[in-house]
Amino acid sequence: MHSLSRQQLVVLVLLTLVWGLNWPVMKIGVTEYPPLTFRALSMWLGLPVLALGLVVLKVPFRVPRKDWGELLWLSATNMFVWHVCIILAVRTLSSGRAAILGYTMPVFSAAIGAWLFSARLTARGWMGVGAAAVGVGLLLWHELTNLAGRPGGVLLALFAASTWALGTQLLRRTKIEAATLTLSFWMTAITTVVMAVLATLFERPQWTAPDTPTTWAIVYNGVLIFGFAQAAWLSLARSLPPLASTLSVMLIPVLGVFSGALWLREVLHWQDYAAVFLMMAAIASVLWPARKAAP
Repeated sequence: MHSLSRQQLVVLVLLTLVWGLNWPVMKIGVTEYPPLTFRALSMWLGLPVLALGLVVLKVPFRVPRKDWGELLWLSATNMFVWHVCIILAVRTLSSGRAAILGYTMPVFSAAIGAWLFSARLTARGWMGVGAAAVGVGLLLWHELTNLAGRPGGVLLALFAASTWALGTQLLRRTKIEAATLTLSFWMTAITTVVMAVLATLFERPQWTAPDTPTTWAIVYNGVLIFGFAQAAWLSLARSLPPLASTLSVMLIPVLGVFSGALWLREVLHWQDYAAVFLMMAAIASVLWPARKAAP
């Protein structure tokens, strides 16, 4: 399948920690604050951090004019839909279960790759997809009754995951002649404007100064999610095969579940612990080096 370089492994570990812990952080942020406004403020804060990264690393900002149409499509599938739908879902669902539903993305990604792009999966790849799917099912086991009362949040999270999966496949195949960090900056910039417009249209009457927990949640999302994690994910998604990049982040919802249980007192069951093993098996199935064929 694919072996991670040391740099990719470090990025993956940091991404897992930052993104995994962000699920209860987002829940804290949107519980008493308008969700679209929360997301818009976070992105406005993160955009200068991302721009500073380009300046320090001397990465050019320019994207060829001919590629802007594709860039908009990548922004829509990788960021627009995901960030709007998932932040609305987080407000209605527990943070852990929103994470689980959002990270059904690898299952969607494998299916989209096979159906739309004729991607061939090895037996080990299908085993990884199956383990991830069973893990998600286990984590949802005790939520079925509650989810039946929140169909809107469930559908939003699943739609976000499926669209993100399509975006990951498209990003892997993009021909845009620009660095990944450059693409990340412009995709974030475009999405920030869209999010600000939506927040103004739908939440302006609810605007108030955020309290201290919400402020810290906005800072966390601005600096660590949009200043680092989003660019780190796009780098992995563009440099690794689609299945390897998607299944490699499957520990994020597990961390989201357990951190939500610790901070927000969300109840865990035996299925949560069994899912940890399955998620690790899914990751190992695509990242563990394959044996070399005998000469």
